[in-house]
Amino acid sequence: MNKSALIFGVTGQDGSYLSRLLLKKGYVVHGVIRRSSSINTKRIDDIYQEPFTKKKYFILHYGDVTDGSSVFDLIKKIKPKEIYNLAAQSHVAVSFQVPEYTSNADALGSLRILDSIVKINPKIKYYQAGSSEMYGKVQSFPQTEKTPFYPRSPYAVSKVYAHWITINYRESYNLFACNGILFNHESPLRGETFVTKKIVKALCKIKQKKQRRLYLGNIYSKRDWGHAEDYVVAMWKILQYKKPDDWVICTGKQYSVKEFINLVAKKINLDISWKGKGLKEKAFSKDNKIIIEIKKRYFRPSEVDNLKGNSSKAKKILKWKPVKDLNNLIQDMVTYELKKLSNEK
Repeated sequence: MNKSALIFGVTGQDGSYLSRLLLKKGYVVHGVIRRSSSINTKRIDDIYQEPFTKKKYFILHYGDVTDGSSVFDLIKKIKPKEIYNLAAQSHVAVSFQVPEYTSNADALGSLRILDSIVKINPKIKYYQAGSSEMYGKVQSFPQTEKTPFYPRSPYAVSKVYAHWITINYRESYNLFACNGILFNHESPLRGETFVTKKIVKALCKIKQKKQRRLYLGNIYSKRDWGHAEDYVVAMWKILQYKKPDDWVICTGKQYSVKEFINLVAKKINLDISWKGKGLKEKAFSKDNKIIIEIKKRYFRPSEVDNLKGNSSKAKKILKWKPVKDLNNLIQDMVTYELKKLSNEK
């Protein structure tokens, strides 16, 4: 019998990479998608054509973590061995604009899944996608599983709730329920509004004279960036370990947004120079044209300035470590964008 997994958030970056990983490992993968008037499955459409699977091994269902009855009915119908909750309103800045929806999906969504597991089959293994944003105004450096949370956005607050309700249900009902506290992880499949994708896409277009300028917010925020392809391996390993636990997944290396920009520019041979300070800081091209400007509207109401993780626990116990470094990540993202631009000609 094939193992069966149910993925909430299957159409996202992580959901698409996790689906591919599980299919290669012989799973039957069930994915949950929201009903929409526009098709939103582009990250997973090609899975149906890949040689390691057929449609019967990759099955999509309509549902929504904001709808308790659909969550319950899906789990009861599918009877999965593992559930991965990757569903979320995952954009930090947007969470300030739609805080109630963010809380409903990101916080209560996890509760709905956990409560359904208790009622249907407490032996189902559960993975909750946490975030380094939960550390927010960091209380210690680098951040580990023991670092106190200090969330700085509705998104982060919702994720803290999801983290603790997972622990609470694990301890109250003896569930195999785990938290993965994943630091920033990117890929060519990253959403268009996330800063790494925004930077890579814009600089590639500027290089080809298809865009004039890029507008950004705080370029001095520091992040621990990894590759999503590596991080979904950690998700799977977390549910294969002998006991449920909470895990920090990261690279342990830190770069500022500005450093990320410079690395991308170097990768595509785009000469840039920086002038000015604060909101007046700008990046100029070789011919002295402004190509990057800082705009106040892209700053968050409360910033998270300094994230860097320590994943020594996962490395020691799960035998997990990242395979791809930031250079590999940027190369993958640049290659994808340049190919996409060439196909648009």
